[in-house]
Amino acid sequence: MAPLRASTVLTSVLSLLSCFQASLVTAGPVNRRSDVLVKDYHPAPRAWAKQGPAPSTHLIHLTIGLSQSRFNELERHLYEVSDPFHPRYGHHLSAEEVHELVKPSDKASAAVHEWLQEYGVDPDQLRYSPAKDWISVTLPVATVEEMLDTEYSVYGHQDGSTVVRTEGYSLPLYVHEHISTVQPTNSWARLQRDQPRTEIKQRSTMVKRSSHVAEVADDWAPPASIPLPANSTIEAVCNFTAVTPDCVRTLYGTIDYEVKAAGKNKMAHTNYLEEATNRSDISIFLGKYRPEARAYAYEFEAISIAGGVLDNGTNVAEEGRDEEANLDAEYMIGVGYPTPLIAYHTGGRNPTYVPDILTSDNSDEPFLVWANYMTGLPDEDIPQVVSTSYGDDEQTVSRAYAEAVCNQFAQLGARGVSLFFSSGDFGVGQDETCISNLDNSTYMFMPSFPTDCPYVTAVGATTNYPESAAWRKLRSGLYFTSGAGFSNYFDQPAYQAKIVDSYVESLGGLYDGFYNKSGRAYPDISCIGQVFPTIWNGTTTGLVGTSGSSPICAAVFALFNDALIAEGRPPMGFLNPWLYSHGHNLFTDVTNGTSAGCNTTGFPTAPGWDAVTGFGTPYLPKLLDAFGLKK
Repeated sequence: MAPLRASTVLTSVLSLLSCFQASLVTAGPVNRRSDVLVKDYHPAPRAWAKQGPAPSTHLIHLTIGLSQSRFNELERHLYEVSDPFHPRYGHHLSAEEVHELVKPSDKASAAVHEWLQEYGVDPDQLRYSPAKDWISVTLPVATVEEMLDTEYSVYGHQDGSTVVRTEGYSLPLYVHEHISTVQPTNSWARLQRDQPRTEIKQRSTMVKRSSHVAEVADDWAPPASIPLPANSTIEAVCNFTAVTPDCVRTLYGTIDYEVKAAGKNKMAHTNYLEEATNRSDISIFLGKYRPEARAYAYEFEAISIAGGVLDNGTNVAEEGRDEEANLDAEYMIGVGYPTPLIAYHTGGRNPTYVPDILTSDNSDEPFLVWANYMTGLPDEDIPQVVSTSYGDDEQTVSRAYAEAVCNQFAQLGARGVSLFFSSGDFGVGQDETCISNLDNSTYMFMPSFPTDCPYVTAVGATTNYPESAAWRKLRSGLYFTSGAGFSNYFDQPAYQAKIVDSYVESLGGLYDGFYNKSGRAYPDISCIGQVFPTIWNGTTTGLVGTSGSSPICAAVFALFNDALIAEGRPPMGFLNPWLYSHGHNLFTDVTNGTSAGCNTTGFPTAPGWDAVTGFGTPYLPKLLDAFGLKK
């Protein structure tokens, strides 16, 4: 098989675009214009099948991204303030400075508004982001089809759910360069819930995961008792069949750190899938493993975005829902307390709901909804560290949408926010699913989004001590291994070039053709990923996954930020330029294990960076010493 190079992928996409554009000439009743050009095309994945035309009256909440006039300049600022060898290191931008850099040009804004008015869209219907680079409006399918010169259809998934989508769309030439993306159109990613936890053992049909969510370990039961440690050695504190907050705090050197800047420093995690951080469960967990923090279970801030579900004290334990949200909150508080926690609950996708095609549904894509909300916050409301334990196969998201979301993350990084994303739970891809959407036949490793974004820090998973790459059989019959890969969408960032190229060369051609050697590689770092005793529905369940690794790494860096802020210094912000130039020397290298997946043994660990555990795991005392900070 020929190597999967970026040029090959581009040629395939252009060919598909050409076919799609030709099909528009004969595709039906939508008015065709002579001055339109295909903007984006992304075929429906194999799991989706067209069921028929979307009803013309179905309402779509349309989000239009305007080209950010000076994004290249924003990116330059981001790398300068994140580079320890640059004189601007740590001088993060304000919200106003970022908005000024990304706001659309007057020409772009005027052209897009002219286009909308051409189709009868009243300016009073429009809603804007603070930088005016995003416009949202709710319109019927018939209007959107005419505007985008396309046809929407109802697509059914093999699991029984449906969505209203189109594989591609076109724009008039006079707005083509001024619009970066229009959604929902051809983004197929869904933050889908796994099978019910209580039924996994009984079911034989495997459902493909499209999300990184906490997995239940096979044949796990909580130990009869997990006593609090009498001393601080890892051997005495840690039982790796049940990794408690005290084990994590000892493992990463935070157990004796005294928080000093809790009034200024904040940490956060995101929730999707209608998950809510269940305060009663979190209280039980903290009472058992971090008693001094128990009351905080009812005090941390929970924010609903776009109808995201919040715990109102009457949540019903349904199909394992809230396991992920509980895991994130329990371990972030368990490690980072008393650093204040914010839990963001973003709606916009109901994973168990099969919508009536005649009934409006919220078609927002959650990552974009959350990112737009965050970039609109004033500086004083932004947390310095955010963890996200969710993700999708990269190829289920259109390139235009992925780039639009990733660019929003760059804005947050420029403002001093460290974004941590789980790298995934199935190594280089879940077995039997590693097929390209471009032709539905080419075998390839399966990169994940948004962990492939070059402006975030991707977190892999380890196990045991000394730590090795995580591996665990799941109750579903699948195997959990640390997510690993190389993006087909995003080029290798300059900060990775020397180190990642050296690793690829060391492979000696292993898996050539299955991955894009010139793509953004991940993960960047790792933290422990199994097995976490987690309180859910009042009882203890054992969870594994990078879903636990990301919030733990984020909490460690929240404490590191605390030490920086307490001495009047800026927070770390976007970590990767520092990490790849110098910071990796402060991490504990992991050199045992592989990523597995796609019916292979996957990428191997190696000294230094590897595509399984990144640079390894953090140790707070090392970080503090390197920056001349006190415990």
